[in-house]
Amino acid sequence: MAEPIRIPALSDNYVWLLPHGDGRAAVIDPATADPVLAAAGAAGLSITHILNTHWHPDHVGGNLAIKAATGCTVIGPAREAARIPGLDLAVDDGDRVEMSSLVADVLFVGAHTAGHIAYHFAEAGLLFPGDTLFAMGCGRLFEGTADDMFAALSRLKGLPADTRVCCAHEYTLSNARFAITVEPENRALAARMASVEAARAKGQPTVPFRLREELETNPFVRARDVEELGARRRAKDAF
Repeated sequence: MAEPIRIPALSDNYVWLLPHGDGRAAVIDPATADPVLAAAGAAGLSITHILNTHWHPDHVGGNLAIKAATGCTVIGPAREAARIPGLDLAVDDGDRVEMSSLVADVLFVGAHTAGHIAYHFAEAGLLFPGDTLFAMGCGRLFEGTADDMFAALSRLKGLPADTRVCCAHEYTLSNARFAITVEPENRALAARMASVEAARAKGQPTVPFRLREELETNPFVRARDVEELGARRRAKDAF
């Protein structure tokens, strides 16, 4: 099984380094270059690809420096092609990204940004959703609507429940504190919140996590319809 390497960056970002065979690796959503190049060097990995999920600067800020240092191929969302620095290959829903031993299906999940995509490595059991899905949360609707996010999350929650979700931010504690106000009687949520509080008190990360946890505890994934999701997103924005 491919084991992604989590690289903290900026204040709360996670960049992911994903080995794909023979000492090679892909980088997912590099916020900045230096910690990524350092982590790859420490692990003895050469970077061959950058996979971007969307155009926000804290996801593409390291593209050009990493590409200059490694000669890697930059892959990103076709609907945001003009905003992805160093883009070599634009991909959209239904496309596949092949990197030696790993293959990713590209899923369109536009909502946080209009052209947002996710990368699902089915055989490896990994999902890189960018800022669409977080532990007990979802992305803000900067360019999309509640309908868009409901469609995106409906698609993601249909993936295998054992899928490991490698999202791009450490927002879990804040998300948990909001989620418990939405479903105060949810025992699985209460147990998860206690676990998250303990982990964060020790400075431990809470990502990646299993998709099944979101089916049990994420108020956005669990929203019954667009209206409920929209109301919960507005409440979280003001929380």
